[in-house]
Amino acid sequence: MFSHTKMILQSQRGMSLIEILIALTLLALAGTFVGGKVFDQLQEGKVSSAKIQIKSLGDRLKEFRRDCNFLPTSDMGLDALISKPEGGRECKRYAPGGYIEGGKVPMDPWDQEFIYESDGKTFEIKSLGADNAEGGEGSDADISSKDL
Repeated sequence: MFSHTKMILQSQRGMSLIEILIALTLLALAGTFVGGKVFDQLQEGKVSSAKIQIKSLGDRLKEFRRDCNFLPTSDMGLDALISKPEGGRECKRYAPGGYIEGGKVPMDPWDQEFIYESDGKTFEIKSLGADNAEGGEGSDADISSKDL
């Protein structure tokens, strides 16, 4: 019985170093492919999130305009949605508590402030994308309320 067990153990051999390295290389390649796809999905999600945030801020600005009969100017900025603007045109029907829950203007998905430009009649809200610079392609592209 002992010799039978010894013969089984001797006939089983482990993997060589080369076989282990090949297996690790294949796992690393598969991980790189999967990781790249996950990163792409994350970037697409951030772009979608920025578009949703811009649309939501646009809706809040439209509520402000309904109550005040004008839009906040670029100088007033999006902060006018949180607290009643001082100076300039007065809003007599400003909503108590402002127009954004939580009392804070959200940052874009890349932790940058949205760019707000307005002459009091029209507005544009922009995010500069992942690269935080004008222009770009893909997730680096600017996202504007005028394009939505």
